[in-house]
Amino acid sequence: MAQWPASPIGQRRGLGEAGDSGALPARADVAIVGGGLIGLASAWRLAQAGKQVVVVERDRVGAGASLAATGMLAPAAEHEPGSDLLLPLAIDSLARWPAFRDALQAAAGLDIDYRQEGTLVLAIGRDEVERLRFRYDLQRRSGVAAEWLSGTEVRRREPTLRPSVTAGVFCPLDHQVDPRKVMQALVLACRAAGVTVVEGCAATGLDWTGSRVTGLVTERGAVTAGTVVLASGAWSGAAGLLPDHLALPVRPLKGQSLALRTTRQTGTLSHMVWTEQVHMAPKGDGHLIVGATVEDCGFRDGVTAGGLYALLEGARRVLPGIEEMAVEAVWSGYRPTSDDDAPIIDTLAPGLVAATGHHRNGYLLAPATADAMAALLTSGALPAVARPFTLARFRAEARAIA
Repeated sequence: MAQWPASPIGQRRGLGEAGDSGALPARADVAIVGGGLIGLASAWRLAQAGKQVVVVERDRVGAGASLAATGMLAPAAEHEPGSDLLLPLAIDSLARWPAFRDALQAAAGLDIDYRQEGTLVLAIGRDEVERLRFRYDLQRRSGVAAEWLSGTEVRRREPTLRPSVTAGVFCPLDHQVDPRKVMQALVLACRAAGVTVVEGCAATGLDWTGSRVTGLVTERGAVTAGTVVLASGAWSGAAGLLPDHLALPVRPLKGQSLALRTTRQTGTLSHMVWTEQVHMAPKGDGHLIVGATVEDCGFRDGVTAGGLYALLEGARRVLPGIEEMAVEAVWSGYRPTSDDDAPIIDTLAPGLVAATGHHRNGYLLAPATADAMAALLTSGALPAVARPFTLARFRAEARAIA
């Protein structure tokens, strides 16, 4: 069974042949720790703003969560009790996506399979319908676009679904992308903009001059930098790089997913489809991605029989055609999850900035986060929409509890 997928750089036959030397420069305006979606998107925007940028990745580009994701841009379907803080940023970032897409595709010369069919959220049986109705009412009160559908109306939109589907909510403004294509496009766009990407190079420490960070120490040496950006996803909260007083409330939340190959005989879906158990995303290349488990188990690697069973059974419950689809690949990854499931975009110390903790909304929030990094590092201030996502919110919550 294939692991899904390889590094976007590796797909182009290695760093050197892809145009990136892999050599760590002695100096840079910005050194970014983490070669995932947020790190590369921020690097690209910063390079466009005239910064000399190096990205240092401990493993391979996208290895943590970015290549394991489904690529959902779904502020409406994701909206749930307790996520009111996140909604304005999510809506703002979705509005940035068309321009981000166009610029990225132009820079990379590569289509990223941006799809705008919307999301169907399904319910089977009375209990699920009641819970879905509660979510729908919340969506409507919050002002996001959502439409209640009967089971018959759901199946009219997706005829391959089981007759047992009782009701649904259609979220017309929820979109999706193909993570593999986005990451490959970001590698190409970063290269074209002059960003240096170094894979297989772990950051081991920070250089400090007094209270200011002045560079990054890695396994291959040190780089002097005006600003270090911590965008290492689920590893952002790991001990070692940051001093204890700057430790971030970020942990890994494992997810397992699989890719099914659809055919004319099996049929496929025309929308993203969510149930209480799984989400399914049809891609332009004929794959149907089924994800994702939620496992709070630390960095426990690998795919399990229980995880795959949960995904297949959850999908089969609403889509009988998956029984004839070939399983092409299975994989797991680690969502970077903060204590409140919302991102951390903040200056931690002079010369040290964090952009991490995006939970399961990395792709949705990438344009807004990258633009916020560019604004912060060029003007010295975060955009208004990003200001609620500093560490101050955790300190305020701690004081309120005390």
